[in-house]
Amino acid sequence: MEKLPELENILVAIADRKSLEIFCSIAEGIGESDKLKCERGLSRKQYYSRTGRMLRAGLIKRRRGCFLLSTLGVIVYQAQLEIDSGVKNYWKLKAIDSIEASHNMSQQERSKIVKTIINDEKIGNILEKRIEANKLQ
Repeated sequence: MEKLPELENILVAIADRKSLEIFCSIAEGIGESDKLKCERGLSRKQYYSRTGRMLRAGLIKRRRGCFLLSTLGVIVYQAQLEIDSGVKNYWKLKAIDSIEASHNMSQQERSKIVKTIINDEKIGNILEKRIEANKLQ
């Protein structure tokens, strides 16, 4: 019986920059070993240890000599894109934190500020859910 992947193993598998680059390249359709190895400037051992971790974590699979994302890998890749978007919007998010900390405002005012500052729909939705959850408390 196959063992369930653990969150820690998933995060460790893509934790360093080179591993994350390999993972993203596979997600973008570059799954041939030679291309992945050459483009990243990795030794054979570095490449296989990284892809091995991703295979064991259940993020990727091999089909006909090429790597592709597993269904779990697709979910993790989408989450990684959201995190990347959050990082790109870091200063806007910091501004929202500062405004919220310095003003006693209603949920409606918070929502309006989020919609004004944040252009990314997914991040906006996450923040709106947070505002709604705080309303219930």
